[in-house]
Amino acid sequence: MIEVEHLSKIYGSTPAIQDVTFEVEPGEILGFLGPNGAGKTTTMRILAGYLPATSGSARIAGYDVHENSLAVRQRIGYLPEIPPLYPEMTVEGFLHFVGRIKGVAAGDRPNRVKQAIERCNLSEKSNVLIRKLSKGFRQRVGIAQAIVHDPPAIILDEPTVGLDPRQIIDVRNLIKSLAGEHTIILSTHILPEVSMTCSRVAIINQGRIVATNSPENLMAQLFGGTGYELEVDGDVVQLQKLLQILPGVCLVEIVPTQELPPSRSLIRIVSAPGAEPGRDIAAVTTGAGLGLHEMRRTRATLEDVFLKLTTQEQPATPVEHQDLEESEVTDSAPTS
Repeated sequence: MIEVEHLSKIYGSTPAIQDVTFEVEPGEILGFLGPNGAGKTTTMRILAGYLPATSGSARIAGYDVHENSLAVRQRIGYLPEIPPLYPEMTVEGFLHFVGRIKGVAAGDRPNRVKQAIERCNLSEKSNVLIRKLSKGFRQRVGIAQAIVHDPPAIILDEPTVGLDPRQIIDVRNLIKSLAGEHTIILSTHILPEVSMTCSRVAIINQGRIVATNSPENLMAQLFGGTGYELEVDGDVVQLQKLLQILPGVCLVEIVPTQELPPSRSLIRIVSAPGAEPGRDIAAVTTGAGLGLHEMRRTRATLEDVFLKLTTQEQPATPVEHQDLEESEVTDSAPTS
């Protein structure tokens, strides 16, 4: 549905995005994730036809964004970070206006507006002036204007910025309800939005895409298997040596911490993919005469992945998806 190939945007001598390449499958929600200034908004604006690219190409629903800009705009719904609203219009009046300028036939317009209002839970606010709405309801109106013409692709740029927790949950559920019928790109720097909403993520850093995959596959690929944390007392240096030779154990480290009593130490263990050395770890620890106060399983999080890929001095070398069974780590990232 959405194909981006080698897209670059350069302002003078400063690249905003470089060689950005990714795809979004029909009905998929792709989380476009990156730190502030990574190039997210630049990419979204190019896809929406708001900005021209310096080089590369982008196609939406089979139409080139540059060569067939009008056809693309008819087939996308776009919500920029600041919703394009007219505060002196009512919600329903505004959506009728948007439907008309987006080419919805007059006979279809009332039904399309009604559907957009219902999907965005705006029925009780349909005759209220937009300027009287809370930020959360204005954000819903922004999404309603993006879907009123029933586009196959929807581009959402930071749709939950500035919302309170209840409003964030409402908007998140609304976005998830649009999946399947619409192909969605959700641009954000808020990690929970991606992990709770998106089936796949593209992580962008310093103008380049550094990874594209499902959150689960990225965690497994970059951090291997699960891990364990142990709180023990006794000779932890000797225990570290014993644990390092266990089958399925990749790394054993003693973690400095002031949160435990002086007599206790924290040991962190990383296991190989597919390995389950927990029973052996517990047996070796108790067999060595150390006191095992707590043992817990740990897993990599999307935050771990994000920090690993966006705190490197140089962009990560991309790994082509052909080299991975289920993974796809490529190369590119924009500036917001």
